[in-house]
Amino acid sequence: MRFNRMLLSATLVIVALVIQVSILARLHLPGAVPDLLLLTVLGLALVYGHVGGAFVGFGAGLLADLAPPADHAAGRYALVLCVIGYLVGLAKPDNGQLRSATGPMVVVVAAAIGSTLLYAGVGALVGDTAARHVGLGSLLFTAALYDLLLAPFVVPGIMALARRADNDPLAETTTSAKTDVTAGWLSSGTGLRLGGQRGGLRMKSAKSRVARAGRIKGVKRL
Repeated sequence: MRFNRMLLSATLVIVALVIQVSILARLHLPGAVPDLLLLTVLGLALVYGHVGGAFVGFGAGLLADLAPPADHAAGRYALVLCVIGYLVGLAKPDNGQLRSATGPMVVVVAAAIGSTLLYAGVGALVGDTAARHVGLGSLLFTAALYDLLLAPFVVPGIMALARRADNDPLAETTTSAKTDVTAGWLSSGTGLRLGGQRGGLRMKSAKSRVARAGRIKGVKRL
């Protein structure tokens, strides 16, 4: 990932994590907690693609695993967000622009349900059965509902910031300058023609040497 992508992703993830822990987690809503960190990963993955989404998801999940008051094994949420970021990145639009809001909303609902199921599944593997006592069905419904209500205020803004930061004027200027130089070389034919002229001169000089040598040998024979 480029530096501007990493800087923006780290900033957005930290801000989302602070809001998640300090505000959303203290609302005491029934069922699940609105997952602002998940929505941040979704917005970045829809712009950066599956590879960038996987990296952002892993970093965001690892920070969430280490940030207090985390009460689960480190790496558990990192695995969940890494997988979700990769899968959501596969749905990245070709031109980076969303044609309608239906697709992102479906992605948000699927990611909310998938992350909850994956988190509960990983927890079952490590012996954490808290989801059974709370009720998995209630968690799935409330997670999808809260994230769906919060997504229109988060995902479009994050995608716009990601696209804006991804357009690096310095990189574009450098690329265009290289293209202009290359086009100038090809259009003027300096490199190719000079190479051809040098090769032609070398071939001509070699032929002249052979001809001269033949003439000298012929003179000696005579």
